[in-house]
Amino acid sequence: MRASWAFAGVMLACAAVPVMAADAPAKLTLSRVFGSPDLSGVQPRGVRLSPDGTLLTSLRPRADEKERFDLWALDTRTGQERMLVDSKKVGSGAELSEAEKMQRERARIAGSKGIVAYDWAPDGKTILVPLDGDLYLATLDGATRRLTNSPGGALNPIISPKGGFVSFVRGQNLFVQPLGGGDARQISQDGAGTVHWGEAEFVAQEEMDRRTGYWWSPQDTHIAVERFDEAPVGIVTRAAIGASGTKVYDQRYPAAGTPNVAVELYVMKADGSGKVKVDLGQNPDIYLARVDWTPDGKTLLVQRESRDQKTLDMLTVDPETGKSSILFTEKSGTRSWLNLTEAYRPMKDGSLIWRSERTGYGHLYRFAKGKWTALTKGDWVVQQLIGVDEAKGRLFFTGNKDGVLEQHVYSVDIAHPGVVTRLTETGWWNGASMDHAATRMIVGRSNPTQPTQVYLADASGKRLSWINENAVKPGHPYYPYLASHQQTTFGTIKAEDGTDLYYEMITPPLEPGKKYPVFFQHYGGPGTGQQVTRAWGGALPQYLVQHGYIFFQIDNRGSYNRGKAFEDHIYRAMGTVEVADQLAGAKFIKSQPFVDPAKVAIYGWSYGGYMTLKMLEANQGVYAAGVSGAPVTQWNLYDTHYTERYMGSPVSDAKAYAASAALENAPKIKDPLLLIHGMADDNVVFTNSTALAARMQSTDTPFEMMFYPGYTHRVGGPGISEHLWGTILTFLDRNVKDKPVR
Repeated sequence: MRASWAFAGVMLACAAVPVMAADAPAKLTLSRVFGSPDLSGVQPRGVRLSPDGTLLTSLRPRADEKERFDLWALDTRTGQERMLVDSKKVGSGAELSEAEKMQRERARIAGSKGIVAYDWAPDGKTILVPLDGDLYLATLDGATRRLTNSPGGALNPIISPKGGFVSFVRGQNLFVQPLGGGDARQISQDGAGTVHWGEAEFVAQEEMDRRTGYWWSPQDTHIAVERFDEAPVGIVTRAAIGASGTKVYDQRYPAAGTPNVAVELYVMKADGSGKVKVDLGQNPDIYLARVDWTPDGKTLLVQRESRDQKTLDMLTVDPETGKSSILFTEKSGTRSWLNLTEAYRPMKDGSLIWRSERTGYGHLYRFAKGKWTALTKGDWVVQQLIGVDEAKGRLFFTGNKDGVLEQHVYSVDIAHPGVVTRLTETGWWNGASMDHAATRMIVGRSNPTQPTQVYLADASGKRLSWINENAVKPGHPYYPYLASHQQTTFGTIKAEDGTDLYYEMITPPLEPGKKYPVFFQHYGGPGTGQQVTRAWGGALPQYLVQHGYIFFQIDNRGSYNRGKAFEDHIYRAMGTVEVADQLAGAKFIKSQPFVDPAKVAIYGWSYGGYMTLKMLEANQGVYAAGVSGAPVTQWNLYDTHYTERYMGSPVSDAKAYAASAALENAPKIKDPLLLIHGMADDNVVFTNSTALAARMQSTDTPFEMMFYPGYTHRVGGPGISEHLWGTILTFLDRNVKDKPVR
């Protein structure tokens, strides 16, 4: 469970634009907030440099259809840009396979259309473009050649590291096709029924941030391939209720405390021959967390995670024999767990750059010849390793060394541990990626006065050119609304144990003596990025403020990015400390002289929906009303990897599961409740809400509900977003904003 749908498909942030528009201020409407073009400006995705650096490619949304993306190219020498592949002209318009739909749901791009991914060939002459379930090869003049034309679609397509092959999964088997021409060869044989080759299992996609199930060696000679069998996994009969009918799926869903898929790993040659099985150890009940090759292709690195997620072994594997040995082991604290990371890199000299939370904060280390060297340290968090310049011995990463509310790009030299240099300007929330040699970086940044900008910089952080300046000036979609845009304030309040909790707040223009209702958003769950940041993220909070609400949210203990001690409060205790911290937030906001303390409404989606229920159950009369979107109501209904990480086993930790559930105490909810759920949700399955509805109905507990036929965990898109938020605000206006005070 990740925070992507924490605001029903719209990620919030704060914004304060001091520039005033000359004309009379325009007012936001729901249709404009969710319409095209995007009010935050055109935001490219997947920005990359070509191998020779002459072209910068990206996926850009159409002005008249912001959910559809095309492939664009910008000449870095001349600044000229052009559409390279038009998704409407090239694509067939065919419906995606169910497997690809679910992969997109896991990647939180279920609402996107057109081109959602692409892959440069190493020689920089062609680009692999997946579109409408098939594969196309685009040349730099915009011409395309169709590579596949088969039912069932092509999953996880990539070009091999040396450029010799295109590989993909079809019909649960792995295929390899020569890039220069020729037919695709099926290199796995028994993928069918419950057996899958080359795919990532459900929990790997949803909870482990692992999207693929195969990995090419650097020389194109071998492929490591995952094989998993879903047969041990329990079947959940899921009725995907749509507007024109119902489809019933027997979904293999690994609920907490039940068996996971049976995972195996093999190494084979590019033609499928020479297959050997990797020794993953005697205990089959493990997670295949990460798989990588060393730069010389002689060793496979496999991260093996224990079922309880307290131990992670880094295995070195001989690809010729499959024999493995433990290189090192990470262990969690007694009342803690291990967070998986992407911030690591095998080096050409045989060493390994590795992110560990062993000191209580995520930091970078170098592991060489059996010894560890700490490269960063302090009471702050390294988030991502974005580049490694092996020639200069320099690492580039993102982190929050300069404050919890900001994220910056930093560098550190291996030869000078602890000497960290910030490469981005303060006052911004930054993300970045780099070319393979770490000579240039693509930086995306935003702050409370500027929607996301993207620029190209050198390795010192110096901006070389804008990729998307996105200045809010005449012609920008948001410009007409600047004069109505309200300032965001940040601050801290104290938790019960004295911990600082960060909040953000946006108010309407305050009139003396007037008291305002509050739209109090929460997410609250562990394992996700923070919600309160100095970043721009959309117009919806501003719409809520224009509608008459104060917008308010805090980050509670148990959430990510503040160190393990902050996060570990939630260990075996979901629905406790985060509820208490949100109550502290409620007490704070109610104490403000411009707030009507009887009119504080709460809203949350996914884990936030669960939080709404727990907050209403625990604190009757504190909140005027609550909106619960797609909530987990019983944690034994949610998946293994997420739930057991924090809650343990439903058998050995049965008391913790019972205390965390929102179902049994639902009749304690005395304040108005609106329950919302997509009726085809395969993540937080619809059963969570139907069980809650039945419990409340059987105890004559009043509530309201709105269920969306055909929609999954994401309830959003053209028309539906407006209906969703119209429903939410009609409910809250009636029960909160417009309700007379007694």
